[in-house]
Amino acid sequence: MLEGIKTYCKDSYEELVHKTTWPTRSELMNSAVVVLTASLCIALVVFVMDWFFQSGMEFIYGLLR
Repeated sequence: MLEGIKTYCKDSYEELVHKTTWPTRSELMNSAVVVLTASLCIALVVFVMDWFFQSGMEFIYGLLR
């Protein structure tokens, strides 16, 4: 069993070092900008929807009083 764990760790290291293609710094920066932009857009949409529903509920409850 210990030999199997040793082989697994060695194979994992070899794959990470020699077989994995790591992104360049510019690719990481571009991806980060895309994620940040998408997150801000989604947050804005959620904010607008929340404001819209809050205003609607305040209007409805104002009519019921």
